Amino acid sequence: MPTGRPDTWRGRIGAAVEGSPLSGVTRYITPRMIKMLVIVGGVLLLVFGYIIGRPIAMFLMMPKNSFVQIQTVSAVHARQTLWQSQLRSVGTLHAVEGADLASEISGLVTRIGFRAGEDVRKGMLLVQLRDDSDRAQLAALRAGAELAAATYARDAALIKVNAISKTEYDTAFANMKSARAQANAQAATVEKKAIRAPYDGRVGIRQVDIGQYVNAGQVVVTLQQLDPIDVDFQVPQQQLSLLRVGDKVTLATDAVAGRSFNGMIAAFDPKVDPATRNVHVRASIENRQKLLLPGMFATVVTDIGSMKSYITLPQTAVVFNPYGDTVFVVVKAKAADGSEQLVAQQRFVTTGETRGDQIAILGGVSTKDIVVSAGQIKLKNGTLVTVNNSVQLPNNPAPTPVQQ
Repeated sequence: MPTGRPDTWRGRIGAAVEGSPLSGVTRYITPRMIKMLVIVGGVLLLVFGYIIGRPIAMFLMMPKNSFVQIQTVSAVHARQTLWQSQLRSVGTLHAVEGADLASEISGLVTRIGFRAGEDVRKGMLLVQLRDDSDRAQLAALRAGAELAAATYARDAALIKVNAISKTEYDTAFANMKSARAQANAQAATVEKKAIRAPYDGRVGIRQVDIGQYVNAGQVVVTLQQLDPIDVDFQVPQQQLSLLRVGDKVTLATDAVAGRSFNGMIAAFDPKVDPATRNVHVRASIENRQKLLLPGMFATVVTDIGSMKSYITLPQTAVVFNPYGDTVFVVVKAKAADGSEQLVAQQRFVTTGETRGDQIAILGGVSTKDIVVSAGQIKLKNGTLVTVNNSVQLPNNPAPTPVQQ
């Protein structure tokens, strides 16, 4: 900084910047102002240095492990389980005998002999149509048939002594047969006016009322035989060789929650559907309480082969990816300070069939491994973890729906 009189060095500065844009400003700058600017600049530099440098210094002084976050997960031991190989199909229930009963002829309903929804026996009268005139005609025809039979008997005695010709005898015989046939035909008509149960079963809701006129072919009630009941389902052709007539099956349906029904395979279709390459299979199911009804859909499970041992895990433990299915295994590792810690290790696994909440693991883990069952979304290979199993996830091979 120049020394001497202020006017002297101010003049020098002014002369130096003369002709520049600052030539008018420099005449007002004094040494005191310059000192103040230097002091303020130094203070600002110290303040900003403190603000910026303090976090950096603290960051550098912190321990390395203080930045590592430990994730909380749930975990289970991989275990060995015996599973029976099964074939599952979706089927439809059908009555062994079932039909919508209808009248063969027209008539007026005079009697209904059942209550809707009740079990009836074979031959029980269900609906009666008016048959007064038909019965009267039947009586007349039977009387004519008796007369024709008496005439024939008399002519049969006379022909033995040659009292009548052979023609008269043949005519009497033909008249007797014709009269009996007419009487039987009328008896059949009378019988058609009475609609009876053709087999044991359960009737549905009646479709007619007393006094109603019904036409031929009009349905009056449905009748279904419920015990036993059949279930029809499809089996892929490559699995057909695993099944035999008489093999046991188990049926379940959401219409009867929490229950299963036993039965056995009754028959196979002798052809394969060319559109689906499936074979139609029918099984007979016990239905003593008659809870299963025709038309319901159900899941049919058939045991095939012998029981096999699998390593099983909850399905929630497996992360399914296009490039391969993985699990996270909890392993022990030593920290830099020598302490023991738990680390998540990602592994690829080969999965098999599922059953309920469980899945079979064909490769990738052993029964010695502890596998993460919940919380995998937070993990990557090498993440530090802590295990908290206070909440247990579903792990049941045969879960039962619970009504909330």
